[in-house]
Amino acid sequence: MIKNNPFSETDTDRAEIWDMLVAKDIRAYTQADWSMVEDDFLEEEFFAVNADFDTDPGNWNLAFSRFEHYRDSWLEAARASLDTEYAEPLEEAIHTLTTLEQIEIKDGKAIARKQFNGTIQVVGKEPEILKWQTLYYLKQTSSGWKIVGFTGYLPYTA
Repeated sequence: MIKNNPFSETDTDRAEIWDMLVAKDIRAYTQADWSMVEDDFLEEEFFAVNADFDTDPGNWNLAFSRFEHYRDSWLEAARASLDTEYAEPLEEAIHTLTTLEQIEIKDGKAIARKQFNGTIQVVGKEPEILKWQTLYYLKQTSSGWKIVGFTGYLPYTA
């Protein structure tokens, strides 16, 4: 099931962020089409941290100090998903296990907490388990909300 934006009628800023981080991101990833999301970032400000499912921030690392490294990694993973035979429609499966309900906005900045909790069935293999959360850092610009970074692969907590 493709989820509807829970903020669409109540809050335009949160609705825009949800559309970018959920609807558009999932669609782009499942089609391995970077052009759909490339304008969602402030490249010159972007960096990302990998928590590697560890609760100790002392073990986290600066996974993507350059925007190009993130883009290339994203494309590699998205293309690999195109080569995987899933037993269910991938876009719907990712929507089903994705939640983005918490978005804090202050002074033109935002933190959005996106969670993944579930499995995706793969033909002839063990299911893929998605169980983590990502904190996205965003900035409001004259052309809308933009991603400036994130901390990803944080341990999932309900």
